[in-house]
Amino acid sequence: MLCGGAAGQDFSKVTVEKAAGGFRFTEGPVWSREGHLLFSDVPNDRVLRLKPGEKTAAFRETSNGANGNTFDARGRLYTCESKTRRVTRTDKKGNIEVLAEKWEGKRLNAPNDIVVRKDGHVYFTDPAFGSQADTRELDFYGVYHITPKGQLQLIARPAGRPNGIALSPNGRILYVANSDERSVRAYDLDRDGEASGERVVVSGIDGVPDGMKVDEKGNLYVAAKGIAIYSPRGRLLSTIPVPETPANCAFGDVDFQSLYITARTSVYRVRLDVKGSVQY
Repeated sequence: MLCGGAAGQDFSKVTVEKAAGGFRFTEGPVWSREGHLLFSDVPNDRVLRLKPGEKTAAFRETSNGANGNTFDARGRLYTCESKTRRVTRTDKKGNIEVLAEKWEGKRLNAPNDIVVRKDGHVYFTDPAFGSQADTRELDFYGVYHITPKGQLQLIARPAGRPNGIALSPNGRILYVANSDERSVRAYDLDRDGEASGERVVVSGIDGVPDGMKVDEKGNLYVAAKGIAIYSPRGRLLSTIPVPETPANCAFGDVDFQSLYITARTSVYRVRLDVKGSVQY
């Protein structure tokens, strides 16, 4: 028997269907309240829109190496731009605002993944992979917090590279996956968005952990070797096998009971018996 939101779900029998394909490297999936999925095709420098029953269409042709994406409660899109090394916010009229690009006068490494709490606090990871590491100005990897007033704060400087990031359903716990350590760390968040109580909740992940999401019961869905599902206390519940190595995932569809998985050249979809946790 599985516990929490995974109770009653037999993941060995779920159907993993291919929703779209023909890309180079997919990342940053996020479901829009307007009824479609947005995701990044990073090497092709674009953000794409996938609406059920329709062909994939371009949302943003020049994305500055967009990786992670998310929305806030006002429907604004937040994007980690790896090429320009910045975090941006796009309003519903298409106006783009830069929220973060430097720390203490030095350019960020390459913002990777991002999440926004319901009250407007923003959290993102800043690792450096591949050629990004050759042009770094900072001598550390970071996990950052942007306050609703726009102040940038450094939460952590992990030894390994932080990657995926997610929030518990109540917004009081921040989860950060570490690709090098193959772990997930947790931080307690207070009303002001300040982080404390750093601890490892998941270790020894099979594969390299990347993006992750949380369901309504607080279970973690970590993109690694398949989608590894952990209880809030870090117990492995099950793994959803995926035809290609996944990079990230996001709950979607009208009922938020579909898990969309970005995996290399494709986007996959899995119907579940549990809803995703959504902060927007």
